[in-house]
Amino acid sequence: MPISERVTPPSAPARVLTVAGSDSGGGAGIQADLKTMLAFGVHGMSVLTAVTAQNSLGVHGAWELPAEAVRAQYRAVVDDIGVQAVKTGMLSSAELVAAVAELLAATDAPVVVDPVGVSKHGDPLLAASALDGVRTRLLPAATVATPNLDEVAQLTGVLVEDETGLRRAAGAVLEFGPRWALIKGGHLPGDAVDLLTDGAEEHWLRAPRHDNRHTHGTGCTYASAIASGLARGQGVVEAVRAAKEYVTGAIAHGFPLGAGIGPVDHRWRLR
Repeated sequence: MPISERVTPPSAPARVLTVAGSDSGGGAGIQADLKTMLAFGVHGMSVLTAVTAQNSLGVHGAWELPAEAVRAQYRAVVDDIGVQAVKTGMLSSAELVAAVAELLAATDAPVVVDPVGVSKHGDPLLAASALDGVRTRLLPAATVATPNLDEVAQLTGVLVEDETGLRRAAGAVLEFGPRWALIKGGHLPGDAVDLLTDGAEEHWLRAPRHDNRHTHGTGCTYASAIASGLARGQGVVEAVRAAKEYVTGAIAHGFPLGAGIGPVDHRWRLR
């Protein structure tokens, strides 16, 4: 009997869709998302929202795709293949935020919203005119919202200077309607401390801070890891804890690439 007839076809893995921009340097955006999903054993799919000319030194240009193209990509994937979780990243404009929020509202799957506002190098990736749409349309669709402290300030006006401010930041983000808020305190001194809360229970996630400047793609990686866990049937707390462990290792193994900030290492657990 031919081998092809003896082998049982594998069942399809859990499917996760990333709706985000492209990073030509491969460290963040959909490239980081798909690498993370592969590391978690899920099938990653993508809806491209923007193309960036980007390397280790920063973003040198960005071109947004039409909302019609974003809708067509999303419907093509969801209507045929289906999804067990969706992760959003760079949406750049009010029109794209509105289009994606509408699509998410009609999708029966957990959603991780990474409200990307600026790049690791400080380059703006979200128009000021889009902020209200993120607050009123995108965050209410989120199972988990994962802002860093700069994004918290941009969305809520809350400035966090120490760990005690993380609780206040979480409360401000939860007012916009996500089920859970994960406030990432990586910009604070000391250990890398994040707060996950739904307003009723709190989970503090701590990890040692690694002396490594090569951290490009951290936020994308974290959010994609959470979405991968949710797609595999984990609860929010379990998925976030596993994602925290993974991203901590990825930061520890981040490597130099180019003349600027290198990426985290998405394959560190696969070696």
